[in-house]
Amino acid sequence: MVRPAMLPEQLAEGYRAFLRERFARERTRYQRLAEGQKPEIMVIGCCDSRVSPEVIFDASPGEIFVARNVANLVPPYETAGLYHGASAAVEFAVQGLKVKHIVVLGHAKCGGIQAYAGAAAPLTSGDFIGNWLSLLAPAAAAMEPTGDANERLRRLELATVDMSLSNLMTFPWLRKLVEAGKLTLHGAYFGVGDGLLLVRDPETKEFRRMVENESLTGR
Repeated sequence: MVRPAMLPEQLAEGYRAFLRERFARERTRYQRLAEGQKPEIMVIGCCDSRVSPEVIFDASPGEIFVARNVANLVPPYETAGLYHGASAAVEFAVQGLKVKHIVVLGHAKCGGIQAYAGAAAPLTSGDFIGNWLSLLAPAAAAMEPTGDANERLRRLELATVDMSLSNLMTFPWLRKLVEAGKLTLHGAYFGVGDGLLLVRDPETKEFRRMVENESLTGR
């Protein structure tokens, strides 16, 4: 009988490379991090395999606390349900780690938002994905039905960032820190194909380029 591999070979090779290269270079950092973490920034992103916050922001281990879920959603504050993975991550980051910034990171071509917008399978009323993505309903309902399908989808991706930021403010202990100037909320949107990062202006709620006149390879 053939013994199954303990890990996919791609992961095994990646770990060996990590030991040889990055861990060897940053052994002191990892030893220090073993004593505890103290990131000042939390990023709430999508679990899409193309959108890694650590890669996008060139972050070293221990620099950002990352929570990822389908469509980078934050639900409104409530305590009636049984399981609150996203809310628990926010609570830990804010009350446990004392982060000073929370960034909601949306992205282009989000599969979860595409599925919701197209009512695609398996978004039935009894499955996990459908129930989770029903959180998008307020953002979708508030949108003007203008533009073609691609434009509407992009606007919904951006509106989802806005909605998650609004939902964060329904957490009473988080709102208190924001109003006291001890915690700042941010919105951002990453273009998977072009590498552009848009950042939300908190006053106008418009998304603007993080870096003007960017020089990107291939553009």
